[in-house]
Amino acid sequence: MSVGVTGADGRMGRVVREVLDSRGVEVAFAAARNPGAAGALDDEAEFAALLDLREPDAVVDFTAPEATVRYAGACADAGVPLVTGTTGFDEGERAALRAAGDSTPVLVGANFSRGIQALLSAVEAAAGALPEYDVEVTETHHNGKVDAPSGTAGLLLDRIEDARGEGERVHGREGDQPRREGEVGVHARRAGDVTGEHEVLIAGNSEVLELTHRAGDRRVFAEGAVDAAAWLAAQPAGYYEFSEVAADV
Repeated sequence: MSVGVTGADGRMGRVVREVLDSRGVEVAFAAARNPGAAGALDDEAEFAALLDLREPDAVVDFTAPEATVRYAGACADAGVPLVTGTTGFDEGERAALRAAGDSTPVLVGANFSRGIQALLSAVEAAAGALPEYDVEVTETHHNGKVDAPSGTAGLLLDRIEDARGEGERVHGREGDQPRREGEVGVHARRAGDVTGEHEVLIAGNSEVLELTHRAGDRRVFAEGAVDAAAWLAAQPAGYYEFSEVAADV
């Protein structure tokens, strides 16, 4: 198969290209905003034309919400599957991605780690088994990450709410902040070059349970995204999540 890559000069785009190369998968194009500055890359402004000329079997995207929505629209017009690991979408942008899924397969993944999939299941089970205990979610990422809390933290919070019912999300604490029943604390840290850490702390009855995932290298996300591209290329039009890939591959 052949795969187009967007954000090819970014942190994740570079690693995705390395993974494709290591697997012997053809890179149909490597689109970047500044292709000349980054080397022999393709101009992302020509994305629709690249889809037409290079005919990739799928596109892997790690960019920004506004760009991803544009790419999704072009992929829908061309009938090319899109895998995106972009996070920070608002409701309108997510609706646009779902609309693109009416014409072509679109997979949106906040995290492409199989370990995170296991963590999500464990957190949901623990939160449901200990309904009276307090819960705090903390995520740590490199100092260049824009959105907070992370998309993965959002997935964890969703699973906690699935287990307990919707609660109040309290982002950070300052001043007079007594804990209220049903709230879940959410904390985002940005420092150095941390790839990604997520911790769920569940405490009560004189005991503490901590469930933690640490990613040591961005390659784990790139590997998952490439797995998702191979899987998505065989699917009908629709809107998919990485949990479906992890369960099927």
